[in-house]
Parts: sequence; structure tokens; C-alpha cells
Amino acid sequence: MTGKTRYRRIVAKLGTNLLTSGGEQLDLARIRSLIDQVARLHERGSEVIVVTSGAVAAGRARLGVARAGRGIPFRQVLASIGQSQLMQAYDSLLAERGIVTAQALLTRRDLADRLGYLNARNTLLALLHYKVVPVVNENDAVAVEELAESRIGENDTLAALTANLVDADLLVLLMTREGLFTADPQRDPAAVLVPRVDKIDARIEAFAAGGEDQGTGGMVTKLAAARLATAAGTDVVMASGLEPDVLLRLAAGEPVGSLFPAVGDRIESRKRWILSGLSIRGSLVVDEGAARALRERNTSLLPAGVCEVCGSFGRGEAVQILAPDEQRIACGITNYASDEMLVIRGTKSAQIAAVLGHDYGAEAVHRDNLVLV
Repeated sequence: MTGKTRYRRIVAKLGTNLLTSGGEQLDLARIRSLIDQVARLHERGSEVIVVTSGAVAAGRARLGVARAGRGIPFRQVLASIGQSQLMQAYDSLLAERGIVTAQALLTRRDLADRLGYLNARNTLLALLHYKVVPVVNENDAVAVEELAESRIGENDTLAALTANLVDADLLVLLMTREGLFTADPQRDPAAVLVPRVDKIDARIEAFAAGGEDQGTGGMVTKLAAARLATAAGTDVVMASGLEPDVLLRLAAGEPVGSLFPAVGDRIESRKRWILSGLSIRGSLVVDEGAARALRERNTSLLPAGVCEVCGSFGRGEAVQILAPDEQRIACGITNYASDEMLVIRGTKSAQIAAVLGHDYGAEAVHRDNLVLV
């Protein structure tokens, strides 16, 4: 293996099963192996951000309690305890190589707010500028049941959002499985690895049944993360963290695991924020003609193409745009509030002022404020 690196900025998500080797506590030898790879990439000039799972498992081992669920508050206790265990491991291992690390705890609320999104982006980019290795996790300690909407949900999504935040070249989702298989390989001996996925369609989604035991994210969430990251211009690989030097090999462009090549060009920060979906306040269901125009000609969405309005949102808030089969095809910033959209749906643009008594433009969502997914 050469020291050449194809990807400069890499987000590496480390799954719970990988960090615990399927057991009840952190596998420090496994973590050392992974962090050694991060350090070697760093020394070669790559920028690496680690998105880590494992806090709850680490806290559980520290308290010596069984895995039986005791509700969200207890899970928060475990996460609070486990976070320090994880960070102590990462910090000490990287310090041995003279590398500084920093912890970044995020919630959905941080990223749904436009200013919060930009603040998180600027902080991570500044850390990379100073040659620091950021370690990112969701702030489970404040993601209480009453504030469930503030949770991102699991770390595959968080990893994709982080890749989105920093314009990563590569997102690596490391687990104990070798990648995406045609079926669950633990149940179906005929299952085979899918080495490359150029489009995530219904056939690929059907492969995603089953998941790993300890973490909250199975293959379905990994596919969702891959869809988000590739749309923003980032290559994604699902691979086994048990493979020797897997991060180094992937950074060099070696085919390991399942590759999901980027399907979109790099997009500017505002559109990445829209694409993240964290700020979505409602939905617009469009007819076939409008869906086709959006997909094939990248047009604006006109009120005439809107069939249904779902949810409550204000003018200037983000909505998702759904095809007639309710498949999400785009996200965008709406020119009209939900009550106004209910009135003008199906209406020609020239009639908006007459119907509403005012207008904010001919478009329900202007193409400059719209991102295809």
C-alpha cells in the first residue's frame, strides 16, 4: 500500500458494534487500531473528522449495568458517563502522536437553525485549519423525550450531516459488516456484497433489511445517510472496520466495501442546509408534470403544479417537495406560507395577486432556493 491519498477531507463514522467488538464495553485495542489509522492519515496531510457512536455502551460498562432498557433518561445518564470515556480514549491515543483532538456535540436544533448550522460549520472548519481532529457525537445528554424533535436520531445521519457541513470528499461508514449485501449475510448464505451503488433505488433499498445489534442505525439509516451525502457531492463507502488499514486503503481509493459515488456537484452552504432536511416544516405534493420538470429541467416549482399542502409553515421556511407517490424529490424555501399555498395551489402564477390580494413572486419555490434529492 502506498502513501498516496485520493481524498483530502474525510469523515469517518465509527459504529457501536465496531467499537465494542460486539461486546458490552469499549474494545480499546480496536479503538487504538482505528485511531492509529486516523493519525497516519493526519500525518499525510488529510483532514479527518471522527463521528463516534458507543457512548451509551461505554457508560453501561462503566456503571456495570445490563443492557435492558430503562427509558430515555437512563440512556442519557449512560451517554453522559460514556462520552467522557470515549473522549479520554480518543484524546490520549491521538496525543501519543502529538495530535490535538476536540469534542463537538450537536443536536438537530443546532443544525436546523440557519445561524446554528453556520456556527457549527465554521467551528469544524476552524478546527481543521488548526490541524485538530474533531470528534463529533449527538448531544444525547440534552435530547430528552420532551424535546424529541431536537434529536438527530442516530449517528449515520449525523455523519452525513457532518460531511455536508464541511464539504467532505469522502464519508466512511465503518461497521462490522463488510458493506451492503443483497440480503442479510447472517441469515442468507447466498447473500453477496454489492461493491458499487450508482443509484439508490427500490432494488437497493430492498437489500437493506437487517442491522447490527447494539447501535441504533441499521442498513436503512446508512442508505439514507448515503443518499444525503452523495447528493451534496461526497463519495460514501460502507465498509468493515475490522479490515486491516481500512481507512488508509479507502483514502487511497482502494475498492473496499460498498462505494456510493457522489451523484451531485458540490453545492453552496445555503443549499446544503436546505438539503439536510433538519429545518423542514411541511410538504408540498406536486403533480407528475411538475415532478418531471423539477427532475429533468431543474425548474422552479409553480403553484399550478402543487396538489396538496401538508403541515404548517411560514413564508421563507423549508419544505420538502413530494411526487404523487409521496417520494421526496426536492427540498426548498417556500415563497408562501401554508395557508396561502392552500389557497393558490393549482393556480396559474398570473392569478396569484387576484386570488390572494398580493403576491411574493410567480414561484411557490424558486429554483435558486431548491435542491433536488
